[in-house]
Amino acid sequence: MTAAPTAGILPAGAWPAYLDCLQEADEYAAIEVAVGLLEAGVPAERVLLDLVAPAQAEVGERWARNEWSVAQEHAATHISERVVAAVAAYVNPRPTRGRVVVACMDGEWHALPPRLVAEVLRLRGWQVTFLGASVPAPHLVSYLHRHDAHAVALACALPMRLPHAHRMIEACRRVDVPVVVGGRGFGVDGRWARKLGVAWAPGAPSAADLIADERTLRRVPSAELSHLADDEYTSLLKRRGELIDGALAELRERDPGTRDYTPSQMDSTVSDLGYIVDFLAAALYVDDATLFTEFVDWLVEILTSRGVPAPTLGSTLEHYGRVLRDFPRAARFLGAAGSSLARLGGAGVR
Repeated sequence: MTAAPTAGILPAGAWPAYLDCLQEADEYAAIEVAVGLLEAGVPAERVLLDLVAPAQAEVGERWARNEWSVAQEHAATHISERVVAAVAAYVNPRPTRGRVVVACMDGEWHALPPRLVAEVLRLRGWQVTFLGASVPAPHLVSYLHRHDAHAVALACALPMRLPHAHRMIEACRRVDVPVVVGGRGFGVDGRWARKLGVAWAPGAPSAADLIADERTLRRVPSAELSHLADDEYTSLLKRRGELIDGALAELRERDPGTRDYTPSQMDSTVSDLGYIVDFLAAALYVDDATLFTEFVDWLVEILTSRGVPAPTLGSTLEHYGRVLRDFPRAARFLGAAGSSLARLGGAGVR
């Protein structure tokens, strides 16, 4: 679930000043910027959506460009979380409407965007329970059994979590609680939410509007998942470990320098090989090659910024393609990603 920032609301200079605070890891100055805007009459919702949200997006971009380390990104995220808490304490609204539960999907650790959504809902009068990052479906359902909820808002930033998201959505429905979802994991236009048959909101304001309209919230189309009958998704999951081990062995054979990798470098390599399989599995789950292709395009940018040549990724896609030649949809998706990679300057799948 995203915050959907807008532009042109804050006084000139507020956003650059706030971003400077994040860069310098100056928590107190960052809070002063936010509270100063509130004292100047800027609505709290706008401070959250036009200050914190776009700054956090820029933090992610700087990490992706290898301009900031993981430590810097974590520090900035922590400061933004403290700023959100300061804004909430300054306004301190009292609930006048029912309970809405906000949570991240199981395995999803990007908690700040849904936290912003939770605070916008609270500002609009809802009694909000924010369960935070990576909430297992059984724990969420157990909570819903104990506490009556008007709706559940679920966030997913990574498309590879879509199969988990679907299970979580269905678990909520079994206890008759309507669900609204958001976040980049469902596609920038919500296309994969529609595949899963769930209401989607592009940002916090639209999520709040949707939750307030219970009839629309409950009127959602059926999931479009008949393609899962071919069993490719399930079979791919069963072979995940084998695929990663085989790709790693092939990489070591092709590039002897990888044998001298540090433990940290090796962990990162194994993680990347696993992400490729996981995103391919998610693409099979929703039957959409663009999910995998978009991931590969993003991954090559990340790897290139870290000095890893694009052909290395192309060779790995070729390896997976050979091993999965009896998986028609998977082979087609790998081929499409390889073609896209070739257009970006790397070797593609032949």
